[in-house]
Amino acid sequence: MSEAMTPKARTRARILDEAAKAMREKGADGIGVAALMKRAGLTHGGFYAHFENRDDLVAHAVDRMFQDSDFVLKRHLAGNEAAKGLSELIDYYLSEKTRARTDRGCPLPSLGGEASRMPAAARQRFSDGIHAFRAALAKSLAAFGSPEPESLAASVLAEMVGAMTLARTLDDDAAGVALRASRDQLKRRIGLPANYC
Repeated sequence: MSEAMTPKARTRARILDEAAKAMREKGADGIGVAALMKRAGLTHGGFYAHFENRDDLVAHAVDRMFQDSDFVLKRHLAGNEAAKGLSELIDYYLSEKTRARTDRGCPLPSLGGEASRMPAAARQRFSDGIHAFRAALAKSLAAFGSPEPESLAASVLAEMVGAMTLARTLDDDAAGVALRASRDQLKRRIGLPANYC
């Protein structure tokens, strides 16, 4: 959090951080206002100084999660040569570390299956987040020289999300095998070296 944030902005950010973690772990229906405020170390009554209602919180928490995704995309794709950035992103996204951290990172493996049941504003923000993620991938794939980068980006995103979703249902050994195979096959399909140096 920025030093320049007001106390109210810091409190709101703390609530959103906790809401984003809780939603990734338990889904949108798994967060109640009272439990969330307790988790953030705040009183229940203070909630309405920051959000109109629970639906408003869910929508803003979706934004917060995609801010995390945007940070990861920029860290790997911005300022890197396209092949290196794409390779690093795939390695990070499909890593055992990412698999273990269900409370952090991309919301798609955790919440993709329930997004259609979220409140309208949250659904729209979820859709906007997907489009932004796909656009960042397409930009890097175009820079790499991939034909049809938009179509390939949609496929790459779907494969990464699907592989991580599946890996989180498996035991550690099977998940490791699945993630490694997905990383290798995805890089091969894109035309990236298996181990970029």
